Amino acid sequence: MSNDLEAERLVALSRTTADPRVLFEAFLLLSRTATAAELRPLVQDMELMRWSAPAPETDFLFHVLAGVVGARARDPASFARLETALVLFDEHGLAGDPLFLECALLATLTLIRPHETRARFAAHVDRLDLDPGRRARLVAMIGLGDAWAGNLVRGQAEMLEARDLAARAGRLEIQAEVTSWLIKCEALRGDLAASAAHLAEARELAGRTGSAWVAGHIIEGSAALQFALGDTEAWVGLLELMVGAEQGVDSGLLFEYRWELATHHALRGESGTAAALLDGVPEAPVGLPGGPAMAAWRDWISAPDDAGLIAAFEGALKDLVRPDERLPRARMCWLLGVAHGRAGRRAPAVRLLEAACSGYATIGAAGMLALAAADLRAVTGSPPKDPWPLTGAEVRVAVAVADGLSNKEAAERLFVSVKTVEFHLGNIFRKLDVRNRTELARRRDRLG
Repeated sequence: MSNDLEAERLVALSRTTADPRVLFEAFLLLSRTATAAELRPLVQDMELMRWSAPAPETDFLFHVLAGVVGARARDPASFARLETALVLFDEHGLAGDPLFLECALLATLTLIRPHETRARFAAHVDRLDLDPGRRARLVAMIGLGDAWAGNLVRGQAEMLEARDLAARAGRLEIQAEVTSWLIKCEALRGDLAASAAHLAEARELAGRTGSAWVAGHIIEGSAALQFALGDTEAWVGLLELMVGAEQGVDSGLLFEYRWELATHHALRGESGTAAALLDGVPEAPVGLPGGPAMAAWRDWISAPDDAGLIAAFEGALKDLVRPDERLPRARMCWLLGVAHGRAGRRAPAVRLLEAACSGYATIGAAGMLALAAADLRAVTGSPPKDPWPLTGAEVRVAVAVADGLSNKEAAERLFVSVKTVEFHLGNIFRKLDVRNRTELARRRDRLG
C-alpha cells in the first residue's frame, strides 16, 4: 500500500475512533509529501479531538501538528504553539513513547534549535526498541540537528545510517527526505562524488513519492553542490530560483539566500540589481542563524568597498555565538576577507580568511575549507602545505581498507554501498600511485 493510501486509511480510522495518535501517524506520513494547505484539515480534526476528549497527550499532539503546519505556512503564532508543545512534553514525561519523541524532535527542529536535538533526545532514542522505519525517522532528525548545529561529520554518518534503515524498511518517503539532506551535507564536507550521487538518487525517489517538500530540499542541496564544484553560474541560477520561490523558510535561510545573491551582484558592480533584490524586504529576524549580523551584511552590500561598512559587518560577527551560526559566521568571514583582499588590505584579508578556514575546519566542512583556503593563498601567495590529493570520502575509505577491511566491511563501517567503496578505491590507487591494498596499508600513518 502506498504511503498516501495508508495515510488516507489512518485519517478515516481516526475519525471513526477519535484516536489522536492515529491521526498524528497520518500526519507524519503526509508531512513529507503534502503542502501546508493540504495538511490544514488534519489540524482541524485534531482540534476537535482536543476539545471533545481533553488530555495532555492530545493537547501536546495538537500543538505540534498546528505548530509545524503553521510554520510551513509562515504563521507567526506557530512558534508559540511549538514552545507550548515542548513544555507539555517535559511536564508529562512523554519521552518514553516513540511517537511523542518524534513529535518533540520535529517541534525542536521547526523552532530552528538544532543544537538541542542530541542533548535532549538522543539518549531516549537509544533506549527504545524501535522498528527500522521509526528508528530511521528519529536518527535522521538527530543527524540533521547535528549537521545543522555544526557537526557535519557526525550528522553525515547518522543520516547515512537513517537512509539505510529507511531503505531496509521500504520507507521511500523517509529515504527521499534524508537523501535530499545528504546532498548539502556532503557538498559542504567536500564529498562531491557522494553528493552528486545522492542528488540523482533524491530526484528519482522524490519523483516516485511525489514530494514537493523533498523537491525543495533537493534544490537547496544542488545549489550547495554547484558552489562546492566552483560552478558560479549554476550556483547563481539556483539562488535565483530559490529566492524567486522563497525557498528556505523551514531552515531560516530565506534571507541568507537573498543576501548571497545580492552580494554576488554587488561585487560584480551591479549595484542596481543588488538593491532591487533587497528593496522592500524586511530585516532578517535576529533569532535566525546568522541573524545578529544580517543587518550589517545588508548595509555592506550597498557599498562593498566602503571600509566603514566592512568594519561594522566584521564587528557584528562577534554576536554569532550559537552552534548553528558556525557555518554562516565562516561564510561571512570569507566574504569580508575577499573584500579586504580586493582592496589591497592584506593584513585584515589574511585575518578574516584564516578565521573562515578555521571555522570550516571546526565543523568538518572540508569542501568549503578548500575553497576559502584557495582565496587565502591568493592573498598570501604561499603554496598549500603538504598537498594531499584525497577528498574526505576517499580518506575514510582509504583508512578502512588500510586497516584490513574488505570492500563489504568498509561499506558497512561507512554506511555506503560496496560500489561506492570500489569507486573511491580506484581513485585512491590512482592518486596515491599505489597498486594494491598492501602498498596502501604501508601508507596508513599518513592517512590519519
